[in-house]
Amino acid sequence: MISPVKIWRNQKKIREVLNQSGKIISFTRVFMPPAGFENQAPYAVVLVKLASGRNYIAQLVDFEEKHLKIGQKVITVLRRTRSPSEEGIIPYGVKFKPL
Repeated sequence: MISPVKIWRNQKKIREVLNQSGKIISFTRVFMPPAGFENQAPYAVVLVKLASGRNYIAQLVDFEEKHLKIGQKVITVLRRTRSPSEEGIIPYGVKFKPL
């Protein structure tokens, strides 16, 4: 269960990373996801070097196979990360989208 307090505390971190561009430096596909992510499998997870110089790991969304490559330019976006909790809270987080 994700608490509303935890979601609220993560908002500042999320705002700092949104709308930043970068390039994929590594990637993998997840076929056996952890609990809570079963309905998203298979999905791609990418390691991105942001323009700021920071490395960031997140799921790649809205992509075609040709976008899953080293050097692909991406941008951070806000997306739902899991299904709503029992309390009806919909958790959102940072993901990458190809440019």
